[in-house]
Amino acid sequence: MNIPKKESTLDFSKVRVHGVDGIDHSDYPDYCDAYITEATYDGEEVTEEQLEEINNDSQFVYDAVINWLH
Repeated sequence: MNIPKKESTLDFSKVRVHGVDGIDHSDYPDYCDAYITEATYDGEEVTEEQLEEINNDSQFVYDAVINWLH
């Protein structure tokens, strides 16, 4: 069954990450278990649904984790 990917409604340039968790340095450089725990969108705290949408974008999460570490 091929389920179409839902288009994002967020403009990720407006997302600011304020917390990440699940970083396992033994998993470097993938950090595949890391996830964003806190973020704002256009200056407002994100909802649980928005946070889920943000965490579903694996490239955004990876970039956020790398930025968090450096």
